[in-house]
Amino acid sequence: MKQRIQQNLKDALKEKREIELSTLRLVLALILNREKEKRYKIAKEKPGLEEKELEKESQLTDEEIIKVVFSETKKRKDAIVEFEKGGRTDLVEQGKKEIEILRKYLPEQPSEEEIKKLARETIKQIGAKDMKDMGRVMGNLMPKVEGRTEGGTVSKIVKELLTGGEAKET
Repeated sequence: MKQRIQQNLKDALKEKREIELSTLRLVLALILNREKEKRYKIAKEKPGLEEKELEKESQLTDEEIIKVVFSETKKRKDAIVEFEKGGRTDLVEQGKKEIEILRKYLPEQPSEEEIKKLARETIKQIGAKDMKDMGRVMGNLMPKVEGRTEGGTVSKIVKELLTGGEAKET
């Protein structure tokens, strides 16, 4: 995935697509920073590791890159809300364009119905009865949807299911 982003960056540079260029540059910088952090951590855990091995092990996986891109998408969504409050339509539009660029690198997001189905299954599986079980439900459910949807969305659905009596449906 990193190579795909790098290639798309080159294409955006050649075709002078400024917003895509700046967005992809930022994503690549974040990926490189995460790789440096990972490299430092691995070097501390495994002293004496050869340089080539260290470099190979510190490369981010596609899943880790997706988390970086997802995080940036979420930041843009949050910023858009603030820009709308401030009446900055120019920045709202830019944020929306950046989100569209970032979405190309994310897996398809599950629908609300898919999340509800997974939540019901998790609730049934762990025997959750009420809001006291919310933490356990979220702890079991989030790994299934991580990097594909926001935690707030999942939390809202689980809360509805646990308080609305839908938890008993299957």
